[in-house]
Amino acid sequence: MKTVLFICSFNSVRSQIAEGFLNARCHNGYLAYSAGIAPAGLNPYAVTVMKEAGIDISSQKSKKLSDFSKTRFDYVITMCDRAKLAMANSIPVGETVIHRGFVSPSEIRKNPAEILTDFRVLRNEIDSWLTEIFPDCPEIPDRTIPKEATSGT
Repeated sequence: MKTVLFICSFNSVRSQIAEGFLNARCHNGYLAYSAGIAPAGLNPYAVTVMKEAGIDISSQKSKKLSDFSKTRFDYVITMCDRAKLAMANSIPVGETVIHRGFVSPSEIRKNPAEILTDFRVLRNEIDSWLTEIFPDCPEIPDRTIPKEATSGT
């Protein structure tokens, strides 16, 4: 089984969503973990939008990157520019290192409906990107995201 570590600033949104998707879609071939530079707890909007996608990440916890400092991974993936820059010399060892910067909607102050819409967009972007990076991981066949859960309307 291949191991994957997703890293972002706070391990509250982007890396948590990626961990949830990969473990749900590829549980027979990959084991995903996530960590952050300064863990800030699991964001409730991330839990909500993943639940809309049929994936429960509510039991996932924010973890410090240092918790994995001596662990070797098949893939180490930074999901924000801050993590890539700050951790350039201390990212855990990985056979394949990938960077894809995603903007975190939690960093933008808006009303709750707009924030939820932005989280849905982020969730969908991460889902599509994971399909490109891990083409051997099938999409979840019975997963249907309600129309209102894709646009925020």
